[in-house]
Amino acid sequence: MAKSAGNDYQEIEGLSVRVDDVIYMPSLDAPVEKPHPFVYFITVMNGSTDQVRITGRKWIVKEVDGEVTVVEGDGVVGETPVLDPGEDFSYNSYHITADDADVSGSFFGETATGKKVRVGIPGFKLELPDWA
Repeated sequence: MAKSAGNDYQEIEGLSVRVDDVIYMPSLDAPVEKPHPFVYFITVMNGSTDQVRITGRKWIVKEVDGEVTVVEGDGVVGETPVLDPGEDFSYNSYHITADDADVSGSFFGETATGKKVRVGIPGFKLELPDWA
């Protein structure tokens, strides 16, 4: 797993990430100190010429009060998807916050030939709606 990006992970042309949607979901359970759940929908797209296995991720969530949460670990939603050239992997997950937040990060993986790769996640916002 890619515990830290280091210099041994490289970007490869054609491997990209798209944030499909971010939805405020107050019906989900959340603790009192972080009462705002957001569901996000992500697609990893392999437009490269290499087969890529996604082996880990690192998310950085910066809330407006200055609190920073780093989430990193193996796989993506409990999977290590293998993407052949031209294939996509879509999933959804969630994060809870105390207030608005900015999200960034990367996925880490390996090609079929063992090259370690990373792909950045386009930054996105977790913004409370006016009615929340």
